[in-house]
Amino acid sequence: MPDLNFQVEGVEPQKFAAEPLLLFKLRVSEALNNGLAPTPVHTVALRCQVRIEPGRRTYQAAERERLLGLFGAPERWGQTLKPMLWSHVCVVVPSFEGEVVVDLPIPCSFDFSLAATRYFSALDGGDLPLGFLFSGTIFFATEEGDLQVRPIAWDKEASFRLPASTWRELMDVFHPNTAWLSIRRDVFDRLDRYKTEQGMPTWERALERLLATAEEGATP
Repeated sequence: MPDLNFQVEGVEPQKFAAEPLLLFKLRVSEALNNGLAPTPVHTVALRCQVRIEPGRRTYQAAERERLLGLFGAPERWGQTLKPMLWSHVCVVVPSFEGEVVVDLPIPCSFDFSLAATRYFSALDGGDLPLGFLFSGTIFFATEEGDLQVRPIAWDKEASFRLPASTWRELMDVFHPNTAWLSIRRDVFDRLDRYKTEQGMPTWERALERLLATAEEGATP
């Protein structure tokens, strides 16, 4: 039975995609001992859980302030800085002997109601620490040529540090100088009515007018 190891070697944006998509370069290799010949692997039905591991990096003062809404006050981060699920990915690994490199596609959202988007956008630089947890099924041939099916060992994992600049540059391509904000439908209806009644040509103008009014009212 082949013992497969997994290593994330790099990442690049998917060119000409309909939505923001990162392709993680995943090396799948068989652990071989004592000079044994590699097992002919027909295919692997691979499942991967991708987690953000915020406790594996440090944060600047401005970043800590932006992360208050996610993790609370920094003095509580020992309890709140826990891994967060980012994505589930399923890929079919083609036939190989020894090792193969495949793309692991992960879509990226710019919806600020999602914890992953809020976390990524809060970082000025450095890396985004990620953890990859693998499961799935291996289809391989025995020495006699018989097809065998075995599960991937439950403890197979990999780590990778995604450059924050890679995520930010991808978002700038699809959403240049913009941000998404998800609000309740009744609040949107009120904002839309205000925009129409005030003759505002854009949502930005309506929000700027409301913010200016609120700031004037808060001035002592």
